[in-house]
Amino acid sequence: MKKITMATLALCMASLVGCSSSDDEDELVLPEIVNKFETKVVWQTSIGDGVEHYFSRLTPTSYKDTVYVAARYGQIEALSLADGKVKWRQDARKKIAFWPWEDDDSAKLSGGILQAYGKLFIGSEHGEVLALDRETGDIVWRVKVPGESLSKPAAGDGLIYVNLGSGKLVALHPDTGDLRWTYEQEVPALTLRGMSSPVAANGGVLVGEESGKLAVLISESGFAAWKADVAIAKGASEFERLVDVDTQPVVSGGQVFSLAYNGNLAAIDIRSGNVIWKREYSGYRELSADLQNIYLVDTAGTIYALDKSSGIERWSQPALNGWYLTGPAVIGNYLALGDQEGNLHWLDKQSGELVSREEFDSSGFFVEPIVAEDKLIIYTRDGEVSAIAAP
Repeated sequence: MKKITMATLALCMASLVGCSSSDDEDELVLPEIVNKFETKVVWQTSIGDGVEHYFSRLTPTSYKDTVYVAARYGQIEALSLADGKVKWRQDARKKIAFWPWEDDDSAKLSGGILQAYGKLFIGSEHGEVLALDRETGDIVWRVKVPGESLSKPAAGDGLIYVNLGSGKLVALHPDTGDLRWTYEQEVPALTLRGMSSPVAANGGVLVGEESGKLAVLISESGFAAWKADVAIAKGASEFERLVDVDTQPVVSGGQVFSLAYNGNLAAIDIRSGNVIWKREYSGYRELSADLQNIYLVDTAGTIYALDKSSGIERWSQPALNGWYLTGPAVIGNYLALGDQEGNLHWLDKQSGELVSREEFDSSGFFVEPIVAEDKLIIYTRDGEVSAIAAP
């Protein structure tokens, strides 16, 4: 199975359409704004070299007064939410070098972090899933799985669910890592590099497929309960027919929202699989939601707010097109999201207006911010972790 990154895809698309601008075209410039508030950094630290330029979607997670972070090379740390001090650290590499001249293989951590059942669960490109004790950081188990783990696992109904780059989704026992069942999806010849993180809800496991479908599996058996088309492949070339559903489904009440690349945003009845509404949006960044709206970033970088019940567009913000944004996080009255140059942007979630911006590590952001109690946690490619006070 072929996998391509978004950067590769962008270059390929550019070569298809040709260059219509002059060689001295100005670089992208951020829109000028007057900050309505200043971004307050409560604490800042770093973990190893972060994920560097690799496709490692190691989104931090939190539990009570602790934030958990991981770096691709193998470092995993528990940090105090109050001040960022290290509570414990673990090295997930199998081999530890005893002398400076010895080589040390990277753990290639790439999918996580999930907090559940008193443990942390992280996957790797080596085709492994690790479970760590949440309080001590001790490695409880590590098991081989049939494919790269490129997205965050999910937990529910007493199992851990891991979606793999090979097209398989596996269910593991949280205490031992024993395999309970395997589900294999249809995988097209060409897909984006990335997989949908599953979600467990109502006795089922919801997961986006590379074929443009959203599937619901029965959690205890892995049998498919229903599938719904989020996007349908069209066009003559393999690039035109890319319809991956790489975003994590968002469950709200009796509905689930799913977004496809080169396709649609769909609201689907979680019990029947019937499509309630569908709108033409294309994206691969994670969705977020509040009581009224669903928020997304499309492939161009435009940010949208849509009414959850009807799919009516509330507002759009195109000012950050081309800046390779993360998915948005909802915190209070604002949306927060980062870009590839390390800028953290704040939007008024009612109007879409850009209200503040702060520069961070120039290595840029790759994973979306998370909200932990009254703080926003952000993580740059080079491993800089910051806790931001809610405005």
